[in-house]
Amino acid sequence: MTSPARVTVHGDKPYDVVIGRHLLGELPGLLGRGVRRVLVMHPASLEATGEAVREDLVAQGYEAFAVELPDAEEQKTAQVAAFCWQVLGQADFTRSDAIVSVGGGATTDLAGFVAATWLRGIKVVHLPTTLLAMVDAAVGGKTGINTAEGKNLVGAFHPPAGVLCDLAALESLDRWDLVAGLAEVVKTGFIADPRILELVEEHADALREWGTRPTADETWAVLAELVERSVAVKARVVGEDLTEQGLREILNYGHTLGHAIELAERYQWRHGAAVAVGMVFAAELARLGGRLPDEVVDRHRAILTSLGLPVTYRGDRWEQLLGAMRRDKKTRGDLLRFVVLEDVAKPTRLEGPDPALLAAAYAEISKEPPTGRPGVPVQLGV
Repeated sequence: MTSPARVTVHGDKPYDVVIGRHLLGELPGLLGRGVRRVLVMHPASLEATGEAVREDLVAQGYEAFAVELPDAEEQKTAQVAAFCWQVLGQADFTRSDAIVSVGGGATTDLAGFVAATWLRGIKVVHLPTTLLAMVDAAVGGKTGINTAEGKNLVGAFHPPAGVLCDLAALESLDRWDLVAGLAEVVKTGFIADPRILELVEEHADALREWGTRPTADETWAVLAELVERSVAVKARVVGEDLTEQGLREILNYGHTLGHAIELAERYQWRHGAAVAVGMVFAAELARLGGRLPDEVVDRHRAILTSLGLPVTYRGDRWEQLLGAMRRDKKTRGDLLRFVVLEDVAKPTRLEGPDPALLAAAYAEISKEPPTGRPGVPVQLGV
């Protein structure tokens, strides 16, 4: 059996991201000494998986409880967080106890937020079950819930005690959930690791058709390498800048417009689909501003389209999207800020771009009706 890969996220409280298959035996080591009670948080759709994790913890000697959450973004509310706090209080959780999340990015966001706020911070270990959560949400310590005004506007920085990326969870992953997760993988390629882009270009067909036929060993190997490389990019960045004072902002490539699209669509677009459109917008913004060569912009469209991700958005939403972007966490005062590229793996920032430049870049992504394979943008995001 191949040993799991380990990527260490450095910082004040270093932790490991373990990548492999069938990793539940690694969980006690990540929880560490002194933990007696564990709350397993999972969405309703993963009841069986969450219960299996809880039972395994009981067998290991822990006092383990479980709380079932709404699915997807519906769990990321103040009301659901308050319910989780109530469970922790009634079970007498102390500062030496822990939370384990089992689920996608919404679950890791919520569980991390609950852990950050209970007794001003208890341990959390994430068991991400989607590609998006493995390469993005579970790593880095960003936690949050949504409000009517926007996504993740209430939250805290709270690094986990560890992350288990069990690739076996991807075997049953919906095809379009995997494709949506690949948008974040492509993002890390554009901002830091060109080899990621090459791997996606070489294997786009097999990745796009995930689950429609038996997965070849070669595709599993490629996926494992993509996860490890993407996690390594994020680990390096957040290890240097946990609270997003500078370098970490590059991980928001494509997210400024992407989050605005999610809000406009009332979170009925998958996160990765929205970020895909956001990356093309950022690329066009950089091109029109004289920073990015045409061929890199074209490469954005080619890679994302080859995976079945959308690269355009409806043209009648610009004012609504602009308003949402002005409330984005990356905005400073009235100054809009974007992560843009000067070339592959050469990210920089663009602050306060001319409104005419913004409108021109948006025109470049709204020339046609939204594209992408059926089902990518129109179902709940992860």
